[in-house]
Amino acid sequence: MDVEEQKQHLESPLLAVSQEKKASTSGNGFKKDEIFSEMKRQLSLIGPLVSVNLMIYCLQVISVMFVGHLGELALSGASMATSFASVTGFSMLVGMASALDTFCGQSYGAKQYHMLGIHKQRAMIVLLLASIPLAIIWANTGQILLFFKQDPQISAEAGSYARFMIPSIFAYALLQCHVRFLQAQNNVVPMMVSSGITTLLHIFICWFLVFKSGLGNKGAALANAISYWINVLLLAIYVRISPSCKRTWTGFSREAFHGIPGFLKLAIPSAVMICFEIWSFEMVVLLSGLLPNPKLETSVLSISLNTCSLFYMIPLGLSGSISTRVSNELGAGRPRGARLAVYVSLMMVATEGLLVGTLMIFGRRAWAYLYSTEEEVVNYVGEMLVLVAISHVIDGIQSVFSGIARGCGWQKIGAFINLGAYYLLGIPVAIFLAFVCHIGGKGLWTGIIVALIAQASLLAVLTGCSNWEKEAKKATDRVHSAVTPAAGLS
Repeated sequence: MDVEEQKQHLESPLLAVSQEKKASTSGNGFKKDEIFSEMKRQLSLIGPLVSVNLMIYCLQVISVMFVGHLGELALSGASMATSFASVTGFSMLVGMASALDTFCGQSYGAKQYHMLGIHKQRAMIVLLLASIPLAIIWANTGQILLFFKQDPQISAEAGSYARFMIPSIFAYALLQCHVRFLQAQNNVVPMMVSSGITTLLHIFICWFLVFKSGLGNKGAALANAISYWINVLLLAIYVRISPSCKRTWTGFSREAFHGIPGFLKLAIPSAVMICFEIWSFEMVVLLSGLLPNPKLETSVLSISLNTCSLFYMIPLGLSGSISTRVSNELGAGRPRGARLAVYVSLMMVATEGLLVGTLMIFGRRAWAYLYSTEEEVVNYVGEMLVLVAISHVIDGIQSVFSGIARGCGWQKIGAFINLGAYYLLGIPVAIFLAFVCHIGGKGLWTGIIVALIAQASLLAVLTGCSNWEKEAKKATDRVHSAVTPAAGLS
C-alpha cells in the first residue's frame, strides 16, 4: 500500500462522518430493516464467541473434574490453584489483550488492514513479557497461600499444581492475542472450530496424564498447558495460511516494537478494568470463609459463583460482539452505525437476561440438586440463585456497556468506574450486610448486585452522554497515529 492510498483510506472515515451527519439530520430513529440487519450481524458473532468462551472456560473445569477422582486433598489443591491462577494471571492477560478490541477493531473499520498484524505482534510482545513475572508468582503459589494463612497441606498441593501450569500462561497470552485479532475481523468461526478440537483433545490428554502417566493431579495441570498450546498453534496456522487473513497478516515486522507505550496506555487500564471486576467476585468467596458455618457458606457461594460464571458466557459473547461492531463502525467513520449497534445489543442482552434469569429462578431447586443432595445446601442454593438471577440480568447489561467502552477506547474511565463501583461501594456494602446485619452469604452477594447496578449506571451515563461523531473522529486520529508502512518479513 503506497502513501497516497493510505491517505485516501484515512480520509474516507472523516468523509463518511460528514456525509452521515447530513444523512441523519432528519432524526435519530432506526428503520426495522436496519435493526434486523444489525441483529443478524451481531448474532453471527455472538454464537461462535459464546462457544469459544465456554470451551476455553471448560478446559480448567475438565481438569479439576479429573483431579476430583484422585481424592479430596488433590481436588482442594487443584481448585485453589485454578482460582489463584485466574486471579493472578489469566484475568490480567485477558484485560491487557482487550486493548486489541480498540486498536484492531478500529483499524479494521478504517480499512488499515495491515495494521491488525502489527497490533497483534505488539500485543504478543507485551503479554509474553508480562507473563514472566506472573510465572514467578505461580512458581511461589504454595508460599503465598501459606502467607495468607491457608491450610498447609492444601497450599502445598496447590503450589505443586500451579508450577505445572506455568507453561499455560505463555500459551494463554498468545491465544488471547490471536482471538482478539480474528474477532476484530468478524472472523470467529475458525476460533470456534479450534476451541472445539482443543476441548475434545483435552479430555483424552487429561485422562492419559492423570490416570495413565503416574503424574496424578500434576498431569491435569500439564494437560491445561498442552491444550492451550494446541489451540494457539491451530489458530497460528490458520492465520498464516488462510486467504481471509492475507491482508491483515503480512508477516513479522520490526514495526511491532514501535508504539509499545501507546499500546500500554490502553492495555494497563484494560487489565485494571477487568481485574477489579473479577477480583471482587473472588473476594466474596474468600469473605464467606469468615462467616459462621464457613463450610456451608463457602460451598454455596462457590456454587453460586460457578453458576454465575457459566451463564455469563452468553453476555460475554454479546460484550465481544458489541466491542467489535462499535470499533469497526467508528473506525469506518459511521457513528450512526455505532449507535445502532449499541441499541440492538442492549435490546438483545435485556431479552437474554430476562429469559435466563427466569429460567434460573424456576429451575433453582433442580440446579441445586446437581451439586448436592443435602437439604440444607439445596435450600440455601435455591435462595442464592434468586440473587444470582438478578445479578445475571444486571451483569449482562454492564457487560454490553463494558464492550462499548472497549470498542471506543474508554478503558481508563472504565477502570475508575469499576474501582468506585466495586471497592468503594459494592464490597463495603457486602461486608456491612454480611457481618454487621448478619445476613451472611446473601448479604455478600447483595453487595455484588449493588456494585453491578452502580457500574452499569455509570457506564450507561458515559455511553448516553457521548458524542458519536466525535468518537468517530477520535477513532480516525487513533488509527492515523498508529499507521505504519505495510512492510513485513514473511
